[in-house]
Amino acid sequence: MLSYGCFVFSFWLFCIFNFWWEIICGLIFMLLLFISGASFFNFFSMVSYSWGADFISLSLVFLSVWIVMLILVASIKVWWMQVESPLFVGVILSLLIILFFIFFVYDLFMFYIFFEGSLVPMLILIFGWGSQPERLISVLYLLMYTVLASLPLLFLIFSLYGYSYSTVYFFPQSGEVNFIVFSGFIMGFLVKMPLFGFHLWLLRAHVEAPVSGSMLLAGVLLKLGGYGMIRMLSLIGFMDKAYSLVYFVLGVGGSIVIGCLCLVQVDTKLLIAYSSVAHMGLVVGGILTLTQWGLTGSLIMMVAHGLCSSGLFCLSNLMYERLGGRSLLLNRGFMSLSPPLTLFCFLLCSSNMASPPSLNMAGEVFLSVSILSWGSLGLSLIMGGCFLGGAYNLYLFSCTQHGCIYSGMKTFKMMTSCEFMLLILHWLPLNLMIFLLEMFLL
Repeated sequence: MLSYGCFVFSFWLFCIFNFWWEIICGLIFMLLLFISGASFFNFFSMVSYSWGADFISLSLVFLSVWIVMLILVASIKVWWMQVESPLFVGVILSLLIILFFIFFVYDLFMFYIFFEGSLVPMLILIFGWGSQPERLISVLYLLMYTVLASLPLLFLIFSLYGYSYSTVYFFPQSGEVNFIVFSGFIMGFLVKMPLFGFHLWLLRAHVEAPVSGSMLLAGVLLKLGGYGMIRMLSLIGFMDKAYSLVYFVLGVGGSIVIGCLCLVQVDTKLLIAYSSVAHMGLVVGGILTLTQWGLTGSLIMMVAHGLCSSGLFCLSNLMYERLGGRSLLLNRGFMSLSPPLTLFCFLLCSSNMASPPSLNMAGEVFLSVSILSWGSLGLSLIMGGCFLGGAYNLYLFSCTQHGCIYSGMKTFKMMTSCEFMLLILHWLPLNLMIFLLEMFLL
């Protein structure tokens, strides 16, 4: 693990000399190193008392490396235009190093430090490369929501250390917790995902962030909430299932409300951001069932959503670069303008609505089975969420690809080979990993 850390740190040195493509090739090499050095079946490795890895952490590490590589490909204009490109790459790779620490640390206090530290590169990206003056407000929203919601967790970490003289969450604690303690442990992660009702910061952050920031948020940073919930629930010894009912209803029931809101959106970025909240609500519901099916489905959904939502934000950015706006009133008729872009829009939207053979479909099957353990309540909620998920993805596809071409458009740029590669590298792993589904069985 130390060698992997040194390997990542060398990339940060490369960015000083602006070796853009060398860094991308290095990330691919690092991904191969991780794959060759890990056994995917029943894998667990504890390097020390506070550091280690299991399949959950390794899956999200692979996702992080892959998304960061695609971010560098999507942000190639930063290199061409020399818009502080060494600083840009340095921020991206610094966040990757922080993510490595988050996924490999088993000490709760160190996990909290790195968990909050992951906000810093994201804030720099929004404030430094965002295009609108309102980005300052989005930065304040991001800070206020995430930091304040995580403060109860910090107090509970200190209390846990005073009680057991240990903050390693690998060992479950004895005794039953009450609802307030349970909420304090998971509230910071619910806001990070985000749970319905705490999602306003995500909408503002996506609207003001550059394409790299949106890909990082949707592809990796939202998954920190799900990862933290899994770790915290393994730490809590005994818990009344009724405690999780409130957050279960907010998560899965909120997916239905968010699905309805998606159907009235006219901003493509906002629509995709709302769909992320809906998917993460299902993940919350799966984790809170405390079943093997729920945890497996949540992990599959987090990996699948990271690839699919990142690809959709890339697609939205491609349309924005060609028409100069995100409104569905402007982004129309792409089937006549660029049939290849329509093809990728269809592939990504169908994957986002969990159609086969996407990994999203497998995740929703696992989550549906686990959520059915709540009885008729779970059945009605999951049916409504799945129906609306298909509806708003069809709405996004039909509005952007059909209809009359915007009359104010003067020129139109066709897709480049780099953009083709970017979208293919999002879609291929999303639909090929279903043939390796046994890897995700926990």
